[in-house]
Amino acid sequence: MRDFDAAQLALPGIRGLQPYQAGKPIEELERELGVTDIVKLASNENPLGVSPKVAQALQEKIAGLARYPDANGFYLKSALAEKYGVQPEQITLGNGSNDVLELLARTYVSAENEVIFAQHAFVVYPLVTKAIGATPIAVPAKDYGHDLDAMLAAVTERTRMIFIANPNNPTGTFLTADALYGFLQQVPSHVLVVLDEAYYEYVEAAERAPSIEWIAEFPNLVVSRTFSKAYGLAGLRAGYAITHPAVADLMNRIRQPFNMNELALTAAMAALADEDFLQRSVQVNCEGMAQLVAFCEQQGLNYIPSHGNFLTIEVGDDAEGLYQKLLHKGVIVRPVTGYELPRHLRVSIGLRSENQAFIDAMVAIANEA
Repeated sequence: MRDFDAAQLALPGIRGLQPYQAGKPIEELERELGVTDIVKLASNENPLGVSPKVAQALQEKIAGLARYPDANGFYLKSALAEKYGVQPEQITLGNGSNDVLELLARTYVSAENEVIFAQHAFVVYPLVTKAIGATPIAVPAKDYGHDLDAMLAAVTERTRMIFIANPNNPTGTFLTADALYGFLQQVPSHVLVVLDEAYYEYVEAAERAPSIEWIAEFPNLVVSRTFSKAYGLAGLRAGYAITHPAVADLMNRIRQPFNMNELALTAAMAALADEDFLQRSVQVNCEGMAQLVAFCEQQGLNYIPSHGNFLTIEVGDDAEGLYQKLLHKGVIVRPVTGYELPRHLRVSIGLRSENQAFIDAMVAIANEA
């Protein structure tokens, strides 16, 4: 075989990347350890599954899967536009919100630019930044969350984008509407602010920022949301961004045709229309959060107060070892060492019985020590 150095031929920004590490699948744990009756609390999925209305809509679409989907997602864009009081021309659809975040970076960021995000923020932000060859600027966290003053101070002429996750993953921290609005007033117009609201639906209504309304005042604001969490469609990958129309126009010039498949479009439409399922999902999350918080307080475990569908718990110096012990008991959670939180585990909120399985496993492990 002739000499071939794949890494040398690759772009410099790609060579230094580590692949995104998803939560361990149930099937993988079954193969590795032969464990059964597994509870997965690792990927912030909706424990209720999909809405019955979504299941019915998907069943009705199966016969037509030999046809290409609507490349522009007309009906989904129309439904989103009506729900949020915007124009369809302001919406860009994505294969999950990760797709939208990458589209934004590819549209606006070059190797000469800088991208700002917070320490402990979603790992996709540095991934897309480095892949493009741009300079990532990770601003130290404040109480595990965004330090908006420090992020403003980090802005330079080279800055092209700021990522803010609200609520933040994996910490669950939350910025108030007043704090965000004041921040936007100070960000210069050559910088796009990407407000990643993947967990928006879990925030109490009274605390939610009117972020989409702000786009009329701040055309450099991008609001990204997803159907993967509260709507229960993680397996179909459906997300979207709402922006100034000119931003959406540019993003759609590089968006892959058919980046949302027919089933994803169909499911998102049905999920958007099922408000009862959404509210039930939020209620289950609220009850499960209270269950895990009560356990932590009873056991004297520190945790980061969360506005998402997960709780990040400080478990000590051997968080990785505890993670492995939980796997052997059939409970999958998420280690967050890669987020510079080596003493913590992130636990997704499940059904009451699933949360109890985690609690019981934790108690059993403590008793074995």
